[in-house]
Amino acid sequence: MAWQPDLQQIAAVLGCTRSRAPLVHAITNQITMNDCANVVLSVGAGVVMASSVREVEEVAGLADALVLNTGNPGTDTLQAMRLAGRAANRKGIPVVLDPVGAGSSRSRTALIRQLLQELSISVLRGNASELRVLAGENISSRGVDVSVQDTAWTDMRLRMDEARALAQRTKAIVVMTGKADFITDGDKACLLYNGHEMLSRITGSGCMLSALTGAYCAAQPQRLFEAAVAAAGVMGLAGEQAYYKTHCQQGGTASFRLHLLDAISLMREDTLQRGLKLEVR
Repeated sequence: MAWQPDLQQIAAVLGCTRSRAPLVHAITNQITMNDCANVVLSVGAGVVMASSVREVEEVAGLADALVLNTGNPGTDTLQAMRLAGRAANRKGIPVVLDPVGAGSSRSRTALIRQLLQELSISVLRGNASELRVLAGENISSRGVDVSVQDTAWTDMRLRMDEARALAQRTKAIVVMTGKADFITDGDKACLLYNGHEMLSRITGSGCMLSALTGAYCAAQPQRLFEAAVAAAGVMGLAGEQAYYKTHCQQGGTASFRLHLLDAISLMREDTLQRGLKLEVR
């Protein structure tokens, strides 16, 4: 019998996060650090953003999940991520990797591949261009932005096949975000059609989603697939709600950012369960 999603279990991740108040250790980039911290706090989790090699192992040992974001890589950052990742793996907590800018430079791509090789990654979240690079294709990305080619619906089936193969190879849940979000563990998979194009017009929406995924995985480490779907669903649905409020108030991108955080913090289980636009693949 084909896998069928349990929407109630997916939505229950929200309440579990609020009740358990897990601690997320995030090593992210300075551009989106504040947004990532705020989105984790908004759903009831705690966050610490230690990035010094002198303390990351100790901090990771106290956390319930680790989020690694390669948006501002450097020698010290790589070493901090490796040390924190190893500590997280020893403890057995979820590790979320956001391969920001994979394909934009040889050094950054090598850094990300090294992390994938050395660490056990629970969730790998990126756009189609970043994930294509990690799947082994010889392409160049536009930094943090997905290429126009990789957003084409005509290529979606190929991109999904590549994501499945990447999930099977890395043993991670792969979350490929775009016009529709594709989530797969290499076996079961689904498409989420929630979201709004305004999410691509502010800096950090992808980083915020990775941080949110870390919070939900920390609360539900035995249901990582449901946690990943819940995070993508909350971000997409909150984007729709934020756009509606922004449009009604004739606001712009700054207003949208504020409404987005509001919508995430106010999201409830029944709202998510009713609002998910999910298709099994």
